Amino acid sequence: MGGGIVGLVLGAGRSSRFGSPKQLLPFGDTTLLGQAVRNANASGLDRVVVVLGRASEDLRSALDFGRAEVVENTAYGTGCASSLLAGLDAAGEDCEALALLLGDQPGVRPEFIDHALCAWRRERPWASVSSYRGEPGHPFVFAREAFGELRGLHGDKAVWKLMEAYPDLVLRVGVDATLPPDVDTPEDYESALARWRSLA
Repeated sequence: MGGGIVGLVLGAGRSSRFGSPKQLLPFGDTTLLGQAVRNANASGLDRVVVVLGRASEDLRSALDFGRAEVVENTAYGTGCASSLLAGLDAAGEDCEALALLLGDQPGVRPEFIDHALCAWRRERPWASVSSYRGEPGHPFVFAREAFGELRGLHGDKAVWKLMEAYPDLVLRVGVDATLPPDVDTPEDYESALARWRSLA
């Protein structure tokens, strides 16, 4: 089934800076990745696709993915772009747009996702980036016209470089909130937990 805006939750990371699979870290009544998936499922995304790589079997048995479709990226060791390819394949060529979300960013709440979706549907730009009080972050939303460029990416941070290459085509969507942190280190994890508790 295609059409609409497909949310792509990237959860296949190597956790190279963290050590153990950070996707399985406890977060509230779920895990780090579980909360990111829950946020996506609670938003107005038409479909949700979750890309797994490292610890895939453990994640499948530990998490309730709800309405999300789960796909595997066996090449996750080559970087984030390989997960993007797996997600694009699952989304299908007829989807209107792809919203990128990170599996280690549980602070991107459903209302932030919906705000980005509303802005994209209103303006329909080539791409949009959320701007948290001036700091760029996820979700990114890419129109179908950008899928060719997305398929040509390689390695990590490639999406950021693509956005920087076409600044005039990227809509900045203002969000009146602090940029939700990525969880790359134990310190990031503690910070994300503390922030989540303070906003709960």
